[in-house]
Parts: sequence; C-alpha cells; structure tokens
Amino acid sequence: MPRFPARSGSPSSLSFGPGPISTALKAIIGANVVLFLATLFYAPLQIQLGLIPSWVLHENRLWQPVTYMFIHAGLFHIIFNMLALWMFGTELERIWGTRFFLKFYFVTGIGAAVVTILLSLVPFLPTRSLYNADIVGASGAIYGVLLAYALYFPDRKIYYMMLFPIPARIFVLIMGSVAFISSLSESGGVANATHLSGLLVAYVYLTTVRKGPRMQLNPWAEVKYRWVKWRLATAKKRFDVYTGGRSDGPGRIH
Repeated sequence: MPRFPARSGSPSSLSFGPGPISTALKAIIGANVVLFLATLFYAPLQIQLGLIPSWVLHENRLWQPVTYMFIHAGLFHIIFNMLALWMFGTELERIWGTRFFLKFYFVTGIGAAVVTILLSLVPFLPTRSLYNADIVGASGAIYGVLLAYALYFPDRKIYYMMLFPIPARIFVLIMGSVAFISSLSESGGVANATHLSGLLVAYVYLTTVRKGPRMQLNPWAEVKYRWVKWRLATAKKRFDVYTGGRSDGPGRIH
C-alpha cells in the first residue's frame, strides 16, 4: 500500500490511506457491491455479465466489455480490488476531478476488455485460452489507475507485500512484468492478459489522447540508474570517501 503524509501535525508523521472515499469511488464501489450480492443470490448472472470473448464476437453480447468490470469471483477478489481502487484512485480523482476520473476508469476498463478480445483471436497457445474464458473483475481498470498513480507520484513509497517499501514507478514495473510473464502461460494467462491490457490502454490514453504527464516508467533508464548508483557506492568504499566534515587522518578523502 502507498505511504501517505499526514494531513495535520508533524510533517514526518504518516496516515493510513488517502482519506474519505471520493464521489466517483462511492458510485463505483457501490455498484460493485450491489452486483456482487446479486451474483450470490443468482449465480448465472456472473456468466451473463462476465466477459467471454467468443460470446461478444458471435452472440453480440456487447454489454459484457462494460459489465465484467463489476463482477467478482469471490469475497476476497472484490475486497482487494476495491481496497486498491480506494488507495490509489482517491488522489487521482482529487487531481482530475470526478468527471475525468470516471471517464478514465471506463476507458481503461473497456479498453482492456477490447484488447483482451483481440488477443483471443491471435492463434498462439498463450492466447487461445482467452477465447472461451469467463473474465470478471475490475482489475483491468485498476491496473490503469495504478499506472496513472505511478505517473503522478513516481517516488511515493508503496509497501509491497506490506513489508518492502519501493517507489510507485518500480511497483508498476514489477506488476506489469509479472502480468506479462504470466500472460505467456496457458494456465495463468487469462486474468493477467487483461491486467496487462489495462496497463497498456492507460499508458496510451494518458500519454497521447489526454497529453498527460511524461512517462517516467523507463525500465532501461532505471537499470542504468541502479548500476551507476552501485558503482558510486562501490567507489566510496574502495577509496574510503566521506560526504562531509574535516579529515580524520591520512588516506581519508572528503
């Protein structure tokens, strides 16, 4: 989860979460909860509203690229998705406003579905399983929200697995890499293909259509930065370099 500065008190203090649920998130989370409860009482609704590429293409179920975003496979699925949406989406809505946030959310979620359908037509082993798969969940749109968050707050610390603090831009690179690698497997690639599609659609939308902030998720630049940083640290140890103060004796370089 991201680390947020406190809104009052000491500048160094921290608070949990980005604050109250914003207007757009109330509507999105409310719709997800209502449909989740509906599928508990009427299970066939999940199949009717989930995304099945073959049904969209051959049975004209054109509502599925929209409705799949509000259907979840279980309690933990919806809890973690809605928690991530609140943690990463609240500040974006404050920056963009409710209208654009909703537009971005639906463009990313629907775009992820369209890309997934197109991938299901590619005649390769990793993509064939998509054709008749039942894809549900808001993860495609949430991955887009996550990428947008990394663009606006690239150095904000996110606690990966609740333990390891890493910058938001690195977190998105990790999640995108995992989604890409997982999408190459026949067994685990269904949901991850949609996750990756959400990242791609959000990237294109923010960097072209909206003319958003410059993309800061450059994997090669990050590798070079880490390499130079490691070389500098090694040189300091080798030559016994200190960053300030007076010399403590011969052989000390300041």
